[in-house]
Amino acid sequence: MPIDATLAYDDQNIFARILRGEIPAKKVHEDEHALAFHDINAQAPVHILVIPKGAYVSWDDFSARGSEAEIAGFVRAVGKVARNLGLVAPGYRLLANTGGDAGQEVPHLHVHLFGGRHLGPMLAR
Repeated sequence: MPIDATLAYDDQNIFARILRGEIPAKKVHEDEHALAFHDINAQAPVHILVIPKGAYVSWDDFSARGSEAEIAGFVRAVGKVARNLGLVAPGYRLLANTGGDAGQEVPHLHVHLFGGRHLGPMLAR
């Protein structure tokens, strides 16, 4: 169910619980600013979720409140995951939903990294 990205951070969301180790995840990368893991409902041969370790509801929240180090570290982590998975040469897609109209379902910023096949048009026409 889509969430309201303007609401306060909910520390009981599934990604907060993964960060605390309460729920297992198949990790592919972790550093001081980000955690990346396989999506349990993969929409492509490669479907990774990259989340910041800080408590940010959405991209809007992160860009407004995140420190320069957190933002740079998170963006670098996304690129490192793509490189480590060999996705740069064939290509990959990044997607970050913010709010109800975009279909954001978890109130913790997350970037979907898709790859492993031709992905087609960005939006259905």
